[in-house]
Amino acid sequence: MESEFDNSILPDSIPAVRRVRGVRRLPTRIAIWAEKARELQKQAHVFYFAFKHPKTPWYARLIAACAAGYLLSPIQIIPSFIPVIGFMDDLVVLVVGFKLIQKVMPPEVLQECRDRAEAAEVQRKTEVRSLARFFVFIAIAVLWLILAITGSLLVASHFRHK
Repeated sequence: MESEFDNSILPDSIPAVRRVRGVRRLPTRIAIWAEKARELQKQAHVFYFAFKHPKTPWYARLIAACAAGYLLSPIQIIPSFIPVIGFMDDLVVLVVGFKLIQKVMPPEVLQECRDRAEAAEVQRKTEVRSLARFFVFIAIAVLWLILAITGSLLVASHFRHK
């Protein structure tokens, strides 16, 4: 049974994934795309912090503004409502803009912007966890209240019938 699987073509980074006759499992692809989306979001945060940084040269701000403007503009070379291809031009603009910003910005400023983006991501995750804990607490409190009221009504109805 084990000989039916060809493990020689597996990437080293994902050892648990097996391919059967060259077909890759869907959850692995989704995980890879999710990781790429997180990296893209982090680059967008770096764009934002680079645009706001006081030591950023004006031409780097112009590049960041043009890239962000294109991404948010309703007028694009390839409309975003076209599946896959519509978002590819946005991706290209973001990557090219980031590469240009890397070339024209001082390295210490760019590193500071990356650090600030990383800190913002950690803070966002902490806030999401705090918000989730709050909603869990509220859900438990409401459930407890419903159970207490239901129990009280059941006990009251039991004593009324006797």
